[in-house]
Amino acid sequence: MRDAILKQAKRIVVKIGSSLVSSRETGLQPERIDRLADEIAAVRADGREVLIVSSGAIVSGIKKLALRDYPKSLPVKQAAAAVGQSRLMWAYEKSFERLGMKVAQILLTHQDLADRRRFLNARHTLAALIDFQVVPIINENDTVAVDEIRVGDNDSLAAEVAHLVDADMLVILSDIDGLFTEDPRRNPSAQLIPLITEINEDLERRAGASTTFEGTGGMVTKVRAAKKVGEYGVATLILNGQEPGLLPKVLSGGPGGSLFLAKERRIPSRKHWIGYTLRPRGTVTLDQGAVDALAKRGKSLLASGIVKVSGTFEAGDPVSCLNQDGKEFAKGLVNFSSDMLTRIKGLKTVEIQQQLGPQEYEEVIHRDNLVIL
Repeated sequence: MRDAILKQAKRIVVKIGSSLVSSRETGLQPERIDRLADEIAAVRADGREVLIVSSGAIVSGIKKLALRDYPKSLPVKQAAAAVGQSRLMWAYEKSFERLGMKVAQILLTHQDLADRRRFLNARHTLAALIDFQVVPIINENDTVAVDEIRVGDNDSLAAEVAHLVDADMLVILSDIDGLFTEDPRRNPSAQLIPLITEINEDLERRAGASTTFEGTGGMVTKVRAAKKVGEYGVATLILNGQEPGLLPKVLSGGPGGSLFLAKERRIPSRKHWIGYTLRPRGTVTLDQGAVDALAKRGKSLLASGIVKVSGTFEAGDPVSCLNQDGKEFAKGLVNFSSDMLTRIKGLKTVEIQQQLGPQEYEEVIHRDNLVIL
């Protein structure tokens, strides 16, 4: 099964970790970028399409600006990103140009992905670049983002890009061999897990406790990225990008890395966008009957099942649905503002009509705009 999935993937998003292309001592590492370009060229020569999500801009900028420490203030981080991003792209440009390959820079923010029209525009642009045999080099637009510069950001961005372009596989290149049964630095007998069929809460907890990754990310962000794209039918391969030649070898069916299987039944693109791209503006807590109706019977959410409303939101905003234990189990686009929902929570449709008159919608969240997480 593993070999077949690896060999059959035609459109691949490759996330390149900061430690692979940059360092505090030297800034960028051109020889590493050249080697990775060679490997991606080999993958493309096998008839596959490759898109790159690359970290390394901020570390490169830190070196160029001669900063002594990693910047703590947002403006300095953004300045480092601005300086480093142009250097990073120039390094990729030179590296791929010697192989006769063209590249394009794509800078995204969460707002580009959260707005459905901009999301679709980005999808069309990337599709056009692929048709022109161009390798897109994608990064967060850190110079204008406020809350996007944070730990593990590009793992999440790579997962979003995999959905954006309908990829077959997400490859996360970092500085560790993959997911182990335990932290290999603490337990030398820990075993690499070559195939993960399901991402459960225990696995996420163990990944969260891992300190095996250096750089800005961590194993937990990679596991969460794998879980996110798995819902859309995309498999994820975590691989050691420091080992020369490993990427094309593993994608040809060779041993190495940890492969996370995708869900057999993928959710539609729009629902994946609602569930995994949009950020909730508030929450609604539901009684057990409503939880069962949504999660088990595929029903829409009615006001009668809501026991609590939190946050401030307007009609059309994304909200999280919580069970009685406060755990998020669903997300959807709400048809009422938080103020209105506070007035009608717990009421049946006929009671709402008696008190407030006929409403445009009966459902608080229609099942077509609802995703069970």
